[in-house]
Formats: sequence, structure tokens, C-alpha cells
Amino acid sequence: MPVILTQNAYGKSKVRLTKVTRRPDRHDLVEWSVDIQLEGDFAAAYADGDNRLVVATDTMKNTVYALARDIDLASPENFALRLSEHFLAKYPQVSTAAIAIHEQAWQRIDVDGQPHPHAFIGSGPERRVCRVARTRSGPHLRAGIEGMIVLKTANSAFRNFHHDEFRTLPDTDDRIMATEVSAEWPYESTSVDGNACFDLIRRTLLKTFAEHKSLGVQHTLYAMGEAALAACSAIDEISLTMPNRHRLPINLAPFNRTNPNEIFVATDEPHGLISGTFRRQ
Repeated sequence: MPVILTQNAYGKSKVRLTKVTRRPDRHDLVEWSVDIQLEGDFAAAYADGDNRLVVATDTMKNTVYALARDIDLASPENFALRLSEHFLAKYPQVSTAAIAIHEQAWQRIDVDGQPHPHAFIGSGPERRVCRVARTRSGPHLRAGIEGMIVLKTANSAFRNFHHDEFRTLPDTDDRIMATEVSAEWPYESTSVDGNACFDLIRRTLLKTFAEHKSLGVQHTLYAMGEAALAACSAIDEISLTMPNRHRLPINLAPFNRTNPNEIFVATDEPHGLISGTFRRQ
């Protein structure tokens, strides 16, 4: 039976890149995981096993390391744009180059109140992310955060929600609110200062989460999205996903003890999953 290949893409994923820039007074450390996907005139490789136009995924991996040596890794956005530009400029058979970079953040260890010049501590599961999709008509740039774990022990309520025969959860005016924030936003221009915008949006999301008097995860998610758009003029849209990482109070009555909202068990599954996308009006 004859078939038609309607879409194709291939690439290299999780190319681990660590670069140390050795300056006279300090070392700067960058650690990224780079994903590459190419689309284009590769149908013959699928249909006939004709690989003459195929850029090997090993070549893609080597390109990451070579370009990382040649240029200053000022931000994930800058490198993703440069990498995507390279694949379209060098290979006419490529119609789209999609690049995703996940950053492992490292912070300098504080020693006697001073940041150490070449010793670092990891930041846990949180990752900075950027994505570039470049076609012959130009690039599109997105950035974001994954795995940003936050928790607060006050100013979180959930009450007056729908009541039916399957509801067992009681109203509460005082619960632990914990979540793992993922956020993503497109930039209106590729000439943005990715580092400054990322830092501003991250600080705004954290500040809003901490200070917002929440009536539910949806309520806080809205406030965070609204605040991020107000803070950063370089974006017109942001999407947020926030799973509800429950902390459930333990019944201590069988042990002849009260529980004045102090003893909990953390649960991962099942969990609520709340998301929303916000655009500037």
C-alpha cells in the first residue's frame, strides 16, 4: 500500500554541555542540556534509505561543542539562536531547526560572606528553559522555568467549592500550599536581554506566590500570571502550570494528641494539576 510521508523530524537530544570560562579573578560555569531537531528535505532517507542529505545526529552533537568553544555563552537564548542559525545557513536541505536548552543552575558558594571564585552549589530540580524554532522566514523564541518548587504555610485557603454526593474534602482557611511551578512565555522579539527578562519574571512569580492571599491554586496562578505580564514589557503572554503538592494533616487522636495544624504527610500522587495562559489585553 503506497503511503505519503507528511511530516518528518530527527535530531540529537540531551547533549550535555559544561563550559568553564577561566577569568583572572574567577571562573564562570555554564551547564546545559541541548536538544536539536531538524526538519527538511529528508524524505528519501525514510522512503529509500538514501542518506546523502542526512546530517548525522553525531554531527549535531559535535556542532554544539564546537560553537560553544567559539562564542561567549552569554545566555541560553543567544546560543540557541546562534545554533539554529548555523543549521539553516550551512545545510540548504534544512527547513526548520528547533533548539531547546535546559540549564542546570549553579550558584557560587558563600565563604565568609564572599562568593567563592571557583566553587559552586547546585540549585536542585529547578531548570531554566529556552526554545528556538527557526525557519527560512525567521526565528521564534520562547523561554521559561521548569521544576521551581515553592511552599508557604499561611495565607492559603480553599472553601465554598462545589458540593455534591462525592465531595469529602472540607473547607479550610489555613492550609499548606505547595507546588512545582512551570512557566513558559514567547518573546515578541529575539533581541531581548534573555538573562534580565528571565530574572525579572522569576523574581515576580516568587514574590507574588509569597505575598498573595490565596483562595485556591487557580486564584494564585492568575495573580502570578498577571504580575509577570505587568512586570516584563518584553512578553505579551505567559503560560503557567502548577500541580497541587498536598500536605495532609495527620489525625493524632488515636495517640491521645491534638494536631493544631502542625503535623502533615507530603503526598505526590494523586495531585491536582492547574494551568492557565494569560495574554496582555
